[in-house]
Amino acid sequence: MKKILVIEDEPDVRANIIELLEAEDFHVVGAENGFFGAMWAQEYLPDLIICDVRMPELNGYDVLTALRQDSVTATIPFIFLTANADRADMRRGMDLGADDYLTKPFTRTELLNTIASRFAKQEIVMQQYHNERQRADSLKQKVQELEKYANSKTNIVPKLNMAMSLVKNLPPGSQRDRCLQILRQVCEEEISILNNTPSLQKLMSPENIDFLRQFNLVSNIKFG
Repeated sequence: MKKILVIEDEPDVRANIIELLEAEDFHVVGAENGFFGAMWAQEYLPDLIICDVRMPELNGYDVLTALRQDSVTATIPFIFLTANADRADMRRGMDLGADDYLTKPFTRTELLNTIASRFAKQEIVMQQYHNERQRADSLKQKVQELEKYANSKTNIVPKLNMAMSLVKNLPPGSQRDRCLQILRQVCEEEISILNNTPSLQKLMSPENIDFLRQFNLVSNIKFG
């Protein structure tokens, strides 16, 4: 159920709006002045605020300014109610961040259509935010995967160097041949990656490159 905060100092007008909205299955909270309205906006975090412009204590402009400066309430859709259709007043409200205006007197249909329009636009904004968040999360995941991939590939060279140092220290014979066979099996993936990654090839020492070529462990590629 959508929550709507109605900030209106005229009791009859406030009561009529609340009754009308409750009949449409909205959860409605009423505030009799701008001060209470600003406080209750922070407490209830409504889905939409309807606020009169001309009020004692804090007027509608003051309320809107305070709410837009607070990150918790800054994005709540805000509709001004005013008996003054002066364009300067309307522009001032829009410049402060109001989402829409209703000029008194207004009909039930005008009020409900304005609210429906605000909720529809808010839904679009939230969907766009959701989509952007998904794209950002997806990009972050891809970056992490690429970093993980890069780190894993960087470890290929030390692994091959270790394997070759063990084999090179063995005298020619069956034991060395057996270790060469094991090296081929254990490092098959690393050797394949090395053959296809020039940047890794440059990390290999000339001695180890010659060793790999001597036993046909790498393709005939120009290293370094």
